[in-house]
Amino acid sequence: MEYKQVIIVRQDLKLAKGKMAAQAAHAAVEAALRCDKEIVKKWRAKGMKKVVLKADDEMDLQRYNQLAKDMGIAAAVITDAGKTHIAPGTVTCVGIGPADEKKVDEITGDLKMA
Repeated sequence: MEYKQVIIVRQDLKLAKGKMAAQAAHAAVEAALRCDKEIVKKWRAKGMKKVVLKADDEMDLQRYNQLAKDMGIAAAVITDAGKTHIAPGTVTCVGIGPADEKKVDEITGDLKMA
């Protein structure tokens, strides 16, 4: 089985590249920490495949988050602390998995790369 993690970032916020990278990193770490340790171990052994995708807005992010949860896949919604570019509490991205790549693709296969 192949494993994959997906990070979905909001496009409507028009985050600077560095800010987007930091938020995506938060999502990757938090989602992985919520996963079963055996899945994370197998994912790491296979190279920690991850993809960053884009969603239009917060409603899209929340929909993908719920789809992941409905399929039993760990997910983490990230909100910003508001210390730099955006208001405190702004939802910026969601991390999904790592999980079975086929299941992750069922949820996020319609999204484009960020």
